[in-house]
Amino acid sequence: MSSQRELKFDGATYDPLMDKDRLRSLLGRVFQLMADGRWRTLAEIRERTGGSEASVSSRLRDLRKAKFGGYTVEHRRKAGGTWEYQLRV
Repeated sequence: MSSQRELKFDGATYDPLMDKDRLRSLLGRVFQLMADGRWRTLAEIRERTGGSEASVSSRLRDLRKAKFGGYTVEHRRKAGGTWEYQLRV
């Protein structure tokens, strides 16, 4: 993920003054953690990045968008119904 790229978040409830720095920071932490290509659950990502599971899930979706790099984020279901995610850089 290019640090030079201006990250443009959006959405009905997005407020740049309140959300931009927080979302950009979490997106960077999620990217740095997941760039090693290892499979992780939302709980594992949350523990390592400090975001909530809902916010981590949103940042993984962001990474799929062209404006945030258009990365491939794979997912698979573990026994018991827990999902794992993998970022392909």
